[in-house]
Amino acid sequence: MAQLYFYYSSMNAGKSTALLQSAYNYEERDMRPFIMSAALDDRYGLGKVTSRIGLAAEAQLFNGKDDLFSILKIENLKKPLDCILIDESQFLSREQVKQLTLVVDQLNIPVLCYGIRTDFRGELFPGSQHLLAWADKLVELKTVCYCGRKATMVVRMDGDGMVIKDGDQVVIGGNDQYQSLCRRHFSEHMWSA
Repeated sequence: MAQLYFYYSSMNAGKSTALLQSAYNYEERDMRPFIMSAALDDRYGLGKVTSRIGLAAEAQLFNGKDDLFSILKIENLKKPLDCILIDESQFLSREQVKQLTLVVDQLNIPVLCYGIRTDFRGELFPGSQHLLAWADKLVELKTVCYCGRKATMVVRMDGDGMVIKDGDQVVIGGNDQYQSLCRRHFSEHMWSA
């Protein structure tokens, strides 16, 4: 029976690497995974999921207005899908997460979503909020803070390495703009007087 999975973490925990490994596992068994990623993130080129360790695969892009159930139903009719893999799932809308539940429940296709749980202010992304509420399985992927503790938060930094406390929720960037921290160090940077 198909299920909706949410693999979540702070940045740099290997989410894209894990997604690409899952895709490889399906392909190795002559099965058809279907990879999707947010059109917002074009750091490594459009229509790609790329990990920091150099693995990459083609992906269909989605934006906030796309009807994922319709897209995936049509793809499944062309040639049956064995698994849906969604990168950058924090950028899904509430409605899109609901559509993915329909893919699982009506089309009986497993959906594996990979994304960041919280933004640089410690607030849930909309996609993450609804995946945490509606996913059948929640899996935390772990990375470490510079102190060695588990990093669960992320801070945004300016060009001088100073922590930014306000701004748009979504600013696409990598290690040059973001750092994963444990809650203690996050709060020292964000909430201390």
